[in-house]
Amino acid sequence: MSESPPTTPACYRHPGRETYVRCTRCDRSICPDCMNEASVGFQCPECVSEGRRSVRPARTAFGGGVVGRHGYVTKTLIALNLLVMLVSIASDRGGDAAAGGNGFGGLMGGSTPLTEWGAVLGRAMFLDGTVGGVAEGQWYRLITAMFLHYGVVHLLLNMWALWVLGRSLEAVLGPLRFAALYFIAGFGGNVAVYVFSAPNQMSAGASTAIFGLFAAIFVIMRRLGRDTSAILPILVINLIFTFTVPQISIAGHLGGLVFGALMALVLAYAPRSRRTLVQFGGGAIIVVVLLGMALVRTAALLG
Repeated sequence: MSESPPTTPACYRHPGRETYVRCTRCDRSICPDCMNEASVGFQCPECVSEGRRSVRPARTAFGGGVVGRHGYVTKTLIALNLLVMLVSIASDRGGDAAAGGNGFGGLMGGSTPLTEWGAVLGRAMFLDGTVGGVAEGQWYRLITAMFLHYGVVHLLLNMWALWVLGRSLEAVLGPLRFAALYFIAGFGGNVAVYVFSAPNQMSAGASTAIFGLFAAIFVIMRRLGRDTSAILPILVINLIFTFTVPQISIAGHLGGLVFGALMALVLAYAPRSRRTLVQFGGGAIIVVVLLGMALVRTAALLG
């Protein structure tokens, strides 16, 4: 009887290459070019790819992506506010020098054409005889106001707070959830200005959103079981300034604080099994409530 000679195993991807090494997951023969070192033995390229697809991306305790540790949203918001400040100063340079139209108003805290265009304003008549404000259909003011500032000092104080608070919150919430928190707090503060302030009172600044971040960091730290004793004094000091320093929008600061806290509660206490759905739904409900408040105020001003 004749016997067949033994067959030398060959790489499944390169049949012309003999090998005695097998993938520890699928047991297929693999040559040195196809070997991927694993915790035990080697794996073939297909098993490595499959393993990568099956690994879920790392998430924070609140469902956000760990890319938030880089602070991209915080840095973008700061850059946007700085850019708008430059445009605001430039808009002031085209006016009559006797009226302050030389850029100094925008630098030192005065109003500029850009702040007059984008600040929160209920309803008022301008010098040229036109009527404007949120009640007159200029709803964009409820968004643009959070990027406008009265002077460089106003801007720097808010940007310093955003840099300190924003990076910490973005790291634990992730970029998208942090962005949602920031905009809902800022929008909520501006709606509060529109609803509770005099119709002809102008208000602008990122402090509506900043106060929301103060509330949020308190809520998040409580949810994580961390000490909040260092946050409370800072928050109290800012509230004292809000009520004692002239020309500060009390409604804007308190509105940002309240709606920032509400959004933070939604983000922090959403059940893990339905976390994204609850967080998105909770944020949407807050926005709808704010829009409802604005519509009621508009009807009252136009009625």
